[in-house]
Amino acid sequence: MENENGKFFKVHELEDLRLGSGKRYLEFLRVPSLSAGVYVLPVEGEDPQSPHNEDEVYYVVRGRARLRLGSDDRPVSAGSLVYVPAQVEHRFYSIEEELTVLVFFAPAET
Repeated sequence: MENENGKFFKVHELEDLRLGSGKRYLEFLRVPSLSAGVYVLPVEGEDPQSPHNEDEVYYVVRGRARLRLGSDDRPVSAGSLVYVPAQVEHRFYSIEEELTVLVFFAPAET
């Protein structure tokens, strides 16, 4: 729902839109200072990301995997929150359960 003050979203509705798009990533918000999307990776899937020009925050909605972030490597699961500075190499791997992640870029991803 949108009005002059902002927008409201429901994660399950965003997931349905993403599924209908047939893509791994669906951007659902874009303003100059921020963009946001839903990113889904299947069990044993490959994460094809390369470093971004923007700072990024991940919030894991569901699933289990590992995330390599620079030289650090940790498990992530529902409730994990991760900050990734611009230009830092990072990648999800060892995806044990389908991974659904909310992704926030600041400023908006180019």
